[in-house]
Amino acid sequence: MTPYPRTTRRTVLLAGASALAAPWVHAQSTWPSKPVTVIVPFPPGGGTDAFARPLFAMMSKNTGKQFVIDNKGGAGGTLGAGLAARAAPDGANFFMGAVHHTIAPSMYPKLDYNIETDFVPVGLVASVPQVIVVNPQKVQATNLKELLDFIRKNPGRLNYASAGNGTSHHLAGELFKLQTKTFITHIPYRGAGPALQDLIAGQVDMMFDGLGSSAAHIKGGRLRAIAVAADKRAPGFADLVTAPEAGEKDYKVATWYGIWAPKGTPKEAVAAMAEEMRKAVGSPELKATWNGMGAETPNVWTDDFGKFASSEVKRWAVVVKSSGAKLD
Repeated sequence: MTPYPRTTRRTVLLAGASALAAPWVHAQSTWPSKPVTVIVPFPPGGGTDAFARPLFAMMSKNTGKQFVIDNKGGAGGTLGAGLAARAAPDGANFFMGAVHHTIAPSMYPKLDYNIETDFVPVGLVASVPQVIVVNPQKVQATNLKELLDFIRKNPGRLNYASAGNGTSHHLAGELFKLQTKTFITHIPYRGAGPALQDLIAGQVDMMFDGLGSSAAHIKGGRLRAIAVAADKRAPGFADLVTAPEAGEKDYKVATWYGIWAPKGTPKEAVAAMAEEMRKAVGSPELKATWNGMGAETPNVWTDDFGKFASSEVKRWAVVVKSSGAKLD
C-alpha cells in the first residue's frame, strides 16, 4: 500500500479527530433539546430545595433552556429517589439527592432502588455543616452547655424535628444523644420544610438541620443557633461557634447535596450537565448565595462523586449501627 504523503496523512488524522469530536461538540451545543426535569425528593422549603432553586435558575439563565424542579417528598426522601430511578434515561431527567440517600440503605430494609447502581453520578452541588437550632421562645438555652444542662436535668422533655426517618437530621440527633449520653424525642416529618415550619411555630423544640435551610431563619431571629457540627466555623457565620469549640469535640455532621441521572443516561448528557453545573456553582452570584447559607462547593464530579457517595454509604452504616437508630 502506498503511504500517504506527509501533508495528506496530517489532513486525514485531523479529519478523523474532528469526526470523533463532532458528536461531543454537537451534544454540548444542543443539550438539552427539551426541558430538563429535576426530581427533588423533599417538599419545598428544605435544604435540598434551597440549593436546587438558585442552581437551576442560574443554569436556565446560562443555557437559555428550561430546568423544572419537581418536588416529590415522602419516606425520608426515598419515595422521590425511587421515582427518579425509574425515570426515562434520556438526558432530560435528573435527581437532586443528598446525604440522606446514603443513610437510607442502612435504615430502610426494602428500598425499590439502589443509590450506587441505579444512578449515574453527576456531581456535588454543596456541602454545609449541620447546625443545632432551637425555638427561642420554647428553649431558653443560648449555648451548648446550657442546652445540655437542661436536657440532662429534664430527660425526654425536649423533642427534635427531622426531615424524616433515616435523614441526616434524624441521624445527627441520634448521634448527638449517643455522644452526649442524653435523651430527646425524635419527631419525623415529610421533609425539612414542614419540620422547620413547626419548629418556628413552636410545635417542636429543636432541630439538627443543614445550615443552608436554617440560615435565613437564624439571621431573622426566628431560630436560635446553638452550634455547628464541624471543625471550623461556617462561611458567612463567623460568630457561630462549633460543637468542638463548645466542648463536644467529636460531634461533626455535614449535609451535602448532589445530582444523579437515571442509569442508562447518555454519557454526553451527563458530561454536559456536569459542565453546566460547574459553570453555575463557580459564578460569583452562586458563590455569594452559598456563602450566605454557610455552604461550600467541593470540586467532586462524575466518577469521583460516585466513589464519594459509596464511601458515605459505608460511613453511615457504621453510625446507624453504633447509635441504634431505628425507624419511628
